[in-house]
Amino acid sequence: MRNSVRGEVDPFIVMDVMEAARAAEAAGRHIVHMEVGQPGTGAPRAALARLAGAMEAGPLGYTVALGLPELRARIARHYGEWYGVDLDPARVVVTAGASGAFLLAFAALFDNGARVGLGEPCYPSYRQILKAMGLTPVGMPTTMAARLQPVPADVAAHRLDGLIVASPANPTGTMLDKEALAALAAACGAQGAAFISDEIYHGIGYERRAVSALEVTDEVYVVNSFSKYFSMTGWRVGWMVVPPDHVRRVERLAQNLFICPGHAAQVLALAAMDCTEELEANLAVYSANRALLIERLPKIGLGKVAPPDGAFYVYVDVSDITTDSRALADEILREAGVAVTPGLDFDPVKGHRWLRLSYAQSTGQIALGLERLGAFMATRA
Repeated sequence: MRNSVRGEVDPFIVMDVMEAARAAEAAGRHIVHMEVGQPGTGAPRAALARLAGAMEAGPLGYTVALGLPELRARIARHYGEWYGVDLDPARVVVTAGASGAFLLAFAALFDNGARVGLGEPCYPSYRQILKAMGLTPVGMPTTMAARLQPVPADVAAHRLDGLIVASPANPTGTMLDKEALAALAAACGAQGAAFISDEIYHGIGYERRAVSALEVTDEVYVVNSFSKYFSMTGWRVGWMVVPPDHVRRVERLAQNLFICPGHAAQVLALAAMDCTEELEANLAVYSANRALLIERLPKIGLGKVAPPDGAFYVYVDVSDITTDSRALADEILREAGVAVTPGLDFDPVKGHRWLRLSYAQSTGQIALGLERLGAFMATRA
């Protein structure tokens, strides 16, 4: 059978770790899951009740390609409530998860071979989706001084046609402030490069709130999702905000690539946006878990971390322990019963000396994971 070059993408390593953890559990072991970026909670209970009522009322068929009008209007109102941005609902596109949004964005913005910049470490699927679409991902090294985020000079230096930024970022949890976002947007404008802002971890911040790129420019594609703050990973629904003159372009692509996002997921998402009490209770758990990690990781020899401003990850420098983070992650799973993600998923150049720890599970599970990691590290002292 023929093969395409587009199919020659690297594996998503965290999914391989999840499978290894599942196999260990099937064999009777208890595994603490600190590998996957998935809330330990499900969708808000009141939203599920609302969906159940909608399903009883009648069949949920196709929606229009851009999404339920009432959901688009509620998302637009969300920008006023959270960021003070007056957003036209016509600019909101509901998508099949953030992944669907990236497919639409890349198809709408770039031709074959376009150079799209990624500040490494970064979410690995950016790179692989770009490759699969015939585009050129350009990995750009970042520094701790820049909080492991790209800087404006990168745009011209790498001759970019586009730039993706994430704040809070995966795997580091670092955030860009308003001045930094504005500078990156201006650099893209000067270069004629598209600016894409991944904001799927908004709502999960600690000392300060995340800034939306819409606060500094309208010349941006903003991607968000109901997976993280709204705790709806398996429902696969997200959204995108695009410039007014791009709405019809994206709509035509969405009609043909996806028809529409899942109707049931959209109904659930609309209800979830008003479940603030339950969602903020989830955030309080993440905050407690973060504090626990910041306190205990240095005591067990894992204290060299990126500053986690938001999201629910800690990115740990393990260069004093290993030059093979994948082998170390395998050993930790095997010996300690804790699943963690090797940094190679996020940075093919320097990731061999980093691990990502997710703290999206219950505080009890995170405390147990730290206890097991401490015992493991003690054997290596």
